[in-house]
Amino acid sequence: MSTTTVTVSIQEARAHLSRWVSAATRGEKVVISSRGKPVARLEPVGQPEKRPLGFVKGALPESFFDPLPDEELRAWEL
Repeated sequence: MSTTTVTVSIQEARAHLSRWVSAATRGEKVVISSRGKPVARLEPVGQPEKRPLGFVKGALPESFFDPLPDEELRAWEL
């Protein structure tokens, strides 16, 4: 399956933005040019990558979840 590349001027992109966004969403390559030179490309954003939990090495001790002493809590108050 080949992908179509369409080059449009900034004026054309501005006048028909929804058309070119739809084309990019369908997988077409849409390049926006200024004075005949490519300056931008429209492409679908897609889904963000999911990060696995626990990606940081090491472990927290159970005491990490203990309430802070009153003295420490007062130090954080404004």
